Amino acid sequence: MTRNQILDAAAELFGERGITGTSTNRIAVAAGVSIGTVYRYFSDRSRMVDELLDRLLTDIETAFTASLFKLEDMSVHDMFATIFGVITDVLVANAGLVRALIAGVQFYSSGLPEFEPRLRLMIKMLVIRILGPGDDHKYDVMASVVVNTGFAAVLRASALDVDGDERRELIEATAGMVATWFAANQVAE
Repeated sequence: MTRNQILDAAAELFGERGITGTSTNRIAVAAGVSIGTVYRYFSDRSRMVDELLDRLLTDIETAFTASLFKLEDMSVHDMFATIFGVITDVLVANAGLVRALIAGVQFYSSGLPEFEPRLRLMIKMLVIRILGPGDDHKYDVMASVVVNTGFAAVLRASALDVDGDERRELIEATAGMVATWFAANQVAE
């Protein structure tokens, strides 16, 4: 519980003040623990950043995986709209932390390089499900394009200045573009 209290306080403060603008002393006060307790769990602020990033990526992966079970009998467009939507929901729910991580991640080791291949593999499984057996290299490339396109779209859709209607419109447009691309690839097979 205490570890999560500290992480929750850090996430909130990072979202409000940025990573570099938040001291471990301030985190201790917000978490209601002593600075010694903070250091018992985390050797420094970068360890908190690493754990918060890992927690965020795990939440995205969990939401993505859960959405896969709901995709049966959906059109390709609806599949990707669902996936992009659940990822956007996780990012919106953690918007302050996401902004802080994006702004400060260059100063810390990041779990993003490890996460991208996991996400790409999940997308590749979806590509195989949609297109059937085919060229493994082509499917790797397609999965990479979908991950890059989709991630750019969900980051934009989760921005603070995007309202719910615009968010849905961005997700729908991106899903439509991906669905059109998939339809062209099915014909080309």
